[in-house]
Amino acid sequence: MLTWPHPATDWADDLEAVERVYTQIACAVAQWERLLVVCADPSHERQVLARLRGAGVASGQVIRAYAPSDDTWARDHGPLTVLDPSGRARILDFRFNGWGGKLGATRDDAITAALCNQGSFSGTPWQSVDLVLEGGALETDGQGTLLATLSSVVDDSRNPGLGQEALERRLADLLGIERFLWLGHGGLSGDDTDGHIDTLARFADAQTIVHVTCRPEDPDEAELAVMIEELEGFRTAEDRPYRLVPLAAPGEHRNADGRRLAASYANFLIVNRAVLVPTYGDPADGPALATLAACFPGRVMLPIDCRPLIRQNGSLHCVTMQLPAAVRL
Repeated sequence: MLTWPHPATDWADDLEAVERVYTQIACAVAQWERLLVVCADPSHERQVLARLRGAGVASGQVIRAYAPSDDTWARDHGPLTVLDPSGRARILDFRFNGWGGKLGATRDDAITAALCNQGSFSGTPWQSVDLVLEGGALETDGQGTLLATLSSVVDDSRNPGLGQEALERRLADLLGIERFLWLGHGGLSGDDTDGHIDTLARFADAQTIVHVTCRPEDPDEAELAVMIEELEGFRTAEDRPYRLVPLAAPGEHRNADGRRLAASYANFLIVNRAVLVPTYGDPADGPALATLAACFPGRVMLPIDCRPLIRQNGSLHCVTMQLPAAVRL
């Protein structure tokens, strides 16, 4: 799922560059699976389809839907899908409040319900959940383990009055989580999500976690060093240490006014038989691609230059939301 940028989003001043990145993502994904593209209205849809056709994306690979949007971070406003033991899908529509009220998000918060009501998911059962939760804040191994930062989930600006234990009970009930691995540290300068896990550490498999690093004397060095110590202390479901794989650190990226931008190679997207990897025109791009290729043997690595995306504090994984095959489009 991609929620496509338009002039009423924060991308207005850089729309052409950002749409080129979205088109690259769409072309890469469409090689392996279908795309659900959320457009603001029919006029916007025509523009987007013309762009995709011009890039060679087959029309049969694209499913269109309409919903007004404030912004385009589908990872955080899109549907979260759970599978029951028989493999049947259920869509959960969590609340989205603009990362704890930092930005307006009323229209984004309504997107998943709008898609469900339009029949975009072909009758897949869905549930509205009165809990603020962003997809970028969650990383699971698919076997009942959740990896997350406390700062982006247990947060009074998101769910006032709900502490860690209460949230764990809700997430266990809603998502089937059995084990919670909470990071108390970790964050990148320029990030405005309060430390989303998808910028910091990701499962490559149930025994392997890939994580960001930084260069010596970087402002994030102390915080990330403690995060890595926390990761070293975690245990798998079999009570073994995780295999930890460090990712190369991209150099500093700043916008025109000197603000630090949060570039992260951990913000990759897994699709059928491939991994889309954010790159930043940086010497570390090659080593990061090689590291991820070793973690995902048999999958094609598809680099996507995400420098336009980090100007608004996100990257590749942040603008996408995957849907399992059990959700019929």
